[in-house]
Amino acid sequence: MNTLRVRRFMTLGLLPSMLVYTLFVFVPVIWSAYYGFFDWKGIGAAKFIGLKNYVEVIHDPVFWRALKNNIIFVLASLFGQVPLALVLAIVLHKSNGLQRFLRSAIFMPMVLSSVIIGMIWQYIYHPQIGILNFLLDKLGLSSWKLQWLSDGKIAIYSLTPPLIWSFVGLYLIIFISALQNIPGEIHDAAKIDGASGPTKLLNITLPMIWSTVQVAIVLCISGSLKSFDLVYVMTKGGPAHATELLAIYMYNSTFSSYRYGFGSAISTTIIIISLLFIGTSQWITSRRAKK
Repeated sequence: MNTLRVRRFMTLGLLPSMLVYTLFVFVPVIWSAYYGFFDWKGIGAAKFIGLKNYVEVIHDPVFWRALKNNIIFVLASLFGQVPLALVLAIVLHKSNGLQRFLRSAIFMPMVLSSVIIGMIWQYIYHPQIGILNFLLDKLGLSSWKLQWLSDGKIAIYSLTPPLIWSFVGLYLIIFISALQNIPGEIHDAAKIDGASGPTKLLNITLPMIWSTVQVAIVLCISGSLKSFDLVYVMTKGGPAHATELLAIYMYNSTFSSYRYGFGSAISTTIIIISLLFIGTSQWITSRRAKK
C-alpha cells in the first residue's frame, strides 16, 4: 500500500513537468516534422509536396558541408571537453581553497553569454590586433600567423578551442559531483589492497562513475549538434560555408529565404541525426561498461 502511495505521489509530482515538456518540446517537434511535407512561406496556405523538402536537403551540398562541420564539433567536444573535464575533476575534486578557486575559474565561461565569448575569441583571433598572432610574433613564430577565421581551410578548427573552453566547466562540475559520491570505504579498501594511481583510476574510479560519463557524452553530442550562437557571432557560417553548422544552415534556409517548410524538414533531419549519434554512443559506452 505504501509503495502504491509513493508511486501515485511521484506520478502527481512529475505530471506538471511532463505536461510542460509535452506542450513545449514534443508537440513542436511533431508539428515541425509535419510541416516538413509542405511548401510553406510562414503565412498563407501550405501546399503538400510530400518528401520533396527532405530530398532537397539530402541533395544539397551545403547540408553535407554543415554535417561535416558538425561532426568535427562533436569529435572536438567528445575528445576535448569530456577527457579534459575528467582529468581536471580528478585533480580538483578535493575541497581546499586553491582547488575551489580553480574550479570557479574553469566554470566561469558557463556564466558568460555565448555572444560575449564569441566576441572575446574574435579579438583573440584578429589578424592585426589579436593576442594570438601577437604572441606568435613575440615568440619568433611569425610564419605561424594565420587568418584564423577568414581562411576556409582552418576556420572550423579555429572554432573548436572556444567551444571546448566554453563548456568544459559544466562537465567538470558533473564529474566532481560523481567523484565525491564514491564512498570513502571503497578508497580505503583499495589502499589496503595496494591499488593506487592508474590502477585505482581504471579499475575503481572510472567504473563507478561510468554512468555519469555516459550522461556527459549524451549532453556533449546533443549540445554540439545544436551549436549556433557561438559560431554565428564569430563567423556567421563563413567564409563560403566553411564554418556553417546544421543549426545555421536551418536558420538561413528558414528565415533568410522564408522557406518554413524546408526549414522544418532540416530540423527533423537534425533530430534524426542526433538520435543516431546518441544511440551509437550509448551502444558503444554500454558495451564498455559490460566488460
